[in-house]
Amino acid sequence: MEWDVVIKNGTIVTPRQKFKADLYIKDGKIAALSDQPIADTAKKETDASGKYILPGLIDVHVHSRDPGPTYKEDFFTSTQAAAAGGITTIFDMPNTTPPTRDLESFNRQVANLTPKAHVDFGLWGILLGHMNSADLPDLAEAGVIGFKYFWGYAINKKTFQLTYNYRPGMDSDVIAPFSDGEVYKIFQNVAKTGKVIAIHGEDSSLIQTLTEQVRKTGRKDYNALLEGRPNLAEEITVQMGLAFSRASGARLHVLHVTTAESVEAIRRAKQQGAPVSAETCPHYLFLSNEDYPQIGPVMKIYPPIKYKKDQQQLWQGINDGTITILSSDHAPHTPEEKNGDLWSIPAGMPGTETLAPLMLNAVNEGRITLQKLTALLSENPARRFGIYPQKGSLQPGTDADLTIVDMEKETVIRAEKLHSKSKITAYDGWPVKGIPVETIVRGETIMKNGEIVHKPCGQLVKPL
Repeated sequence: MEWDVVIKNGTIVTPRQKFKADLYIKDGKIAALSDQPIADTAKKETDASGKYILPGLIDVHVHSRDPGPTYKEDFFTSTQAAAAGGITTIFDMPNTTPPTRDLESFNRQVANLTPKAHVDFGLWGILLGHMNSADLPDLAEAGVIGFKYFWGYAINKKTFQLTYNYRPGMDSDVIAPFSDGEVYKIFQNVAKTGKVIAIHGEDSSLIQTLTEQVRKTGRKDYNALLEGRPNLAEEITVQMGLAFSRASGARLHVLHVTTAESVEAIRRAKQQGAPVSAETCPHYLFLSNEDYPQIGPVMKIYPPIKYKKDQQQLWQGINDGTITILSSDHAPHTPEEKNGDLWSIPAGMPGTETLAPLMLNAVNEGRITLQKLTALLSENPARRFGIYPQKGSLQPGTDADLTIVDMEKETVIRAEKLHSKSKITAYDGWPVKGIPVETIVRGETIMKNGEIVHKPCGQLVKPL
């Protein structure tokens, strides 16, 4: 037999094993793993001596802005950024223009994104209450990864766009955030599909009241922002989501967890057998309110980065299995948009390219093991969203998605070198040790030593 690719002398890493082996690829699939050479020819050989071979990394939380405000980002550049960061599959969020809300928009989005995709991708479907409840079964059948509910956000009934910072008396085309009863109906409808419901957990009513109080003082400092969007805003929404999940049978996924209180609530629910999963992001693990004077407005994100005590509990949640997935919440804006006071500038920053390097650096610092990281960024998301073992494994017969990392290589994160259109990051100037050096998607090398070396070839991924 002639193999398409043989990767030799690397160390294979899975959540349960670490061993030396050669990896053989044929027709885009993993064909064999062997600790002894197999006497056949190969079209291409890669020497991975001193490097680690991980099942392809997955970023479940990416806002590519396509279609929509593509001056900030588009799918071509967001998937380049993902590949540059060692990511082989992304899940794209549905708050595009228009959003992925029904079968027609799903099919249109697949056609729009596929020619631009440097990595494989899944699509989230958006939850708009009564405006698309009848469309959920078709979306589930078509292959959405899950459904996202932007809890507490108002919706424009003509464009279906989210309305941030809602206030009573806004434009008549804006539908106020749904009542608790309406949200519970959403949970019931998603439960019928069997899909995961993912929530952005912040209580808008509480935030509106507290933000108004703080803004009246004239303060514009970062701690004022946190007083307007406190830990309590996340805690009560997560608690309600857990209760609605328990009552409806919906499989809950809590996005971008930021607080100690949420970690404890999710931990208790999991101990009681609740069908809940949770993710957090590097900015909550490595930054706190104490970093704002140095980093500035670029670190404004919703939910906001909180306090050191929360950061410590997030790490505890990772290490004890409460938090089982890491994501980037990649949300690009332009430098001009992020240059202003905290009350007016948008929330979010790019993250898919820096996700793996930051976490690999944490491995070198002894904060997490490489095998644990492989679970958090590969196997766990693949299992949770129904694409395992096609993705997230190194089993023969599955997609040859691989992330090859050099744990000794060092670099410095530079904003101007990001592959995203958005050249901003809270980590500009951060040194890291441990770098993805090759990204392979279904047997094709997309990134090599930081450079994109392949044209778009990504495909839609559907739950099995």
